[in-house]
Amino acid sequence: MDNLDYQILTELKQNARQTASDISKSIHLSVSTVIERIKKMEKSGLIESYTVITDDSKLGNDITVLMEVGMEHPRYNDEFIDHINKDPNIIACYYLTGEFDFMLKICCKSSDHLEQIHNRIKDYPGVRLTRTHYVLRTVKNIHSSGFDAETIAQIK
Repeated sequence: MDNLDYQILTELKQNARQTASDISKSIHLSVSTVIERIKKMEKSGLIESYTVITDDSKLGNDITVLMEVGMEHPRYNDEFIDHINKDPNIIACYYLTGEFDFMLKICCKSSDHLEQIHNRIKDYPGVRLTRTHYVLRTVKNIHSSGFDAETIAQIK
């Protein structure tokens, strides 16, 4: 990747629906070069997908929590992951180091709904312990990694 690829990625992160023509104007490259570079990043797997970001509260999901889950033994991890992947209210799952094994991000409609999800998770084989944190307000929420300071300096 070079400086131009970083500039294209920066533009796509701001709005993945913008046209190659708009990107080309913004970073002063030809449209065909922008298209070629985007296709190259897609083919290499650097760009994995394009997605829609929704406002969960407008979908009726007024509660967001982060739930730490501790497992009895790693032999339960694969089955736990299978359950997690099937639950549409669990929108992110991270495998961790430390006291807890997993961190789940859960969006749901109400406290009653959260209680149902929580009980279901506690019933999964191998779950030893959970700790739940209510999200009061989202301060920052980006959907892919940013660039380090050195890379940002190169882009500018």
